[in-house]
Amino acid sequence: MSEVPHFVLYEHAAGYALMKIKEFEDAGLIVQEVDAAHADGYKFSQIVELKAFDPFKNTEAALENCNSISEGLAHPDLTNFLQKELPKKKKHVVLGINDSKLAGSLTEAFPDLKLVFGGVITEILRGTRVHFERLAKDLPHHSLSKAQLSLGHSYSRSKVKFDVHRVDNMVIQSIALLDQLDKDINLFGMRIREWYSYHYPELFRLAPDQYKYSRLAVAILDRNKMAENENLENEILEILDNDAEKTAQIIEAARTSMGMDISDLDLENIKRFAARVASLMEYRQQLHEYIKDRMDHCAPSLSALIGEQVGARLISHAGSLTNLAKYPASTVQILGAEKALFRALKTRSNTPKYGLLFHSSFIGKAGTKNKGRVSRYLANKCSIAARVDCFSETPVSTYGEFLRQQVEDRLEYFTSGTVPKKNIDVMKEAEEAAVEVKEKVIKKKKKAAKKAKRLAEEMSAGAAEAEVDEEAPKPKKKKKSKAGDELFSFWSSLKNELPILCDLRRSSCRRICPGTLFLAFCCLVQSKKIH
Repeated sequence: MSEVPHFVLYEHAAGYALMKIKEFEDAGLIVQEVDAAHADGYKFSQIVELKAFDPFKNTEAALENCNSISEGLAHPDLTNFLQKELPKKKKHVVLGINDSKLAGSLTEAFPDLKLVFGGVITEILRGTRVHFERLAKDLPHHSLSKAQLSLGHSYSRSKVKFDVHRVDNMVIQSIALLDQLDKDINLFGMRIREWYSYHYPELFRLAPDQYKYSRLAVAILDRNKMAENENLENEILEILDNDAEKTAQIIEAARTSMGMDISDLDLENIKRFAARVASLMEYRQQLHEYIKDRMDHCAPSLSALIGEQVGARLISHAGSLTNLAKYPASTVQILGAEKALFRALKTRSNTPKYGLLFHSSFIGKAGTKNKGRVSRYLANKCSIAARVDCFSETPVSTYGEFLRQQVEDRLEYFTSGTVPKKNIDVMKEAEEAAVEVKEKVIKKKKKAAKKAKRLAEEMSAGAAEAEVDEEAPKPKKKKKSKAGDELFSFWSSLKNELPILCDLRRSSCRRICPGTLFLAFCCLVQSKKIH
């Protein structure tokens, strides 16, 4: 049973809290008291009280402290808080903490401080977590919940973030999809062969490759109507990589085939299925190229050593490149053969010599007696390559190429007895060769970054110009009203007619009275229909 602590450190999302524990004469009594007070906040507050609380300055500081604690490191904020709040004489002070990993760094900062964890400390912290709002009455409760939510999101984002050029999750998903595609393509290929063999059974022997068989089935389809397609021979030549002899054999076998006739509806379904199988095979090839490219960025040394497919399967089985780098060589050797290992341990028989490494070409080259030795040696080199890829800032394939040469030299030693170079000499040569390669890779990355930055600036400048053009005020045109337009046209037309009225008034002023002249003017207005 652990000692009764004087203080307990509680890490909250809003800051650090130092909880003071009630003194107990017997260490066994505190366990009973804490267990009884878990459900009652008032009783728990009689045992544990808040002595000091140090809030984080902002969200960034909270995230830094959270990352430090998760890694078992004491942040300067934590050490300053404990130095300020704990008694000056720490020789007889007992501090309870939650994580044993944190004890090492705190011991370095406070050599005289006695740290305890586990046992009753876990129960005290559990009750503190439940009743913290009651214990910290002066703190705003809504701020505590917001701080927990904010820190949870920030911490999750920081853990999920990754480098797009070194992501191993994509490799894991891609190699799983590749394995599934291989199974499906084999199943579908056998299905299309069985189906189309009712109509053209000889093609099974003439075209053993599944991809070519599927394309030939789509091209030929109805062998009785081959004469109608004038370009059939050219299509078959293209599928068979310009093999004229094989093309002639397929055409001749189609004419003399013993297969049964099939209706057009059945042939149409065969055509659709064969085209789908061929497209799956093409996608499988594209996926293989994608995995090769991803492995060159993620684990170039491992890929150069044992190939991209075996390396990707090792990463997938381990869970990540970091996990694979942490494994010892003995674990890497039997990855993928766990069932055989436990069965051998249970039955006390021989343990397996290799797991996924069996698919490597080196195991096939080795003799029967030397397969276990080569597997152990290859696992050692794979472990080194994984660590180089995982922990180097600029991973390159140079180390993997030198390690591959070491494995080949070891194979030659087993066969001919030629003594290979020492590992330390090979690693020195690899390190010297990797310097130049790293410089070239860094230069390429800088050029790509500059190009991307220039393109981003051009795009942002174009967007800013477009926004300025949209926001620029356009001159407003004065709109004329409909009545104003009519009045303007009326006075324009009236210019030619008013002089006539005036001349009429002057020439016959004695005969025409002003009233008659006004009446004529009104009639003119009525004729123009101006209201």
